[in-house]
Amino acid sequence: MHLKVNGENVDITLDSEKTVGDFLKSFESEAAKNQATTTNIKLNGKTIPAEDIDSILETELEPETLIELEVVSKPTVIDSFHQCASCFEEIDSKLPEISVLLQSGKDREASDIINSLATAMSDFVHIARMSVLFPELYGQITINGNNLQSFFEEFSPILKDFEQAMESKDSVTVGDLSEYEISPRLKNVIQALQTL
Repeated sequence: MHLKVNGENVDITLDSEKTVGDFLKSFESEAAKNQATTTNIKLNGKTIPAEDIDSILETELEPETLIELEVVSKPTVIDSFHQCASCFEEIDSKLPEISVLLQSGKDREASDIINSLATAMSDFVHIARMSVLFPELYGQITINGNNLQSFFEEFSPILKDFEQAMESKDSVTVGDLSEYEISPRLKNVIQALQTL
C-alpha cells in the first residue's frame, strides 16, 4: 500500500494489518503517542466523510491501495494560537486609528485594518475548531473567565454592530466599539492564547 500524510509520501511497513480498518487503528494509536490526530481520510483518491468511515474499514489492503491522511498535532494547534495572538496584538495597536482614518476620508486604510481583523478572527475560529480535537487543550482555554464557545457567542453581536457601523460610515460608533468593546476583548484573547 501507499501512504501520504499531509501531502507527503511516507514509507510504511505493514505488520499484521490486512484491512484499512487495521491500518487506521494502528496509525491513530501511533499518532496519539505524538499528540496528533487524523482530520481527513482519502482512500484511493476519494475523500471519506466521517459518517462513511465504517464502510471502508473492512476494505482489504492491496499493493496499489493509496491512503491519504491529513493529520494535526496539539503542538501545531498551540503554535497556531500563538501566531493568532501576535496577529491580534498588531491589529489591536491599530484599532484606535480607525475612527480618525474614517473622519479624515481615509476609508481604504480603515478598511485594511478591518479586513485584517476579519481575517484574524476567521483564522482564530478555525484554530479553535481544531482545538476541539484535543479536549484538554480546548478545556483549558478561558478568555476573561469564559470558555471559547461562550466568548464567541458574546463577541459575535459586537462584531455585527461594528460591521453595520462601518457600512453606514458612523465613525463615532466605530471608534467607540473599537476602543471599548473590541480592543479589550482582543487583549483578553491575546493574554489567554499566550499562556498556552
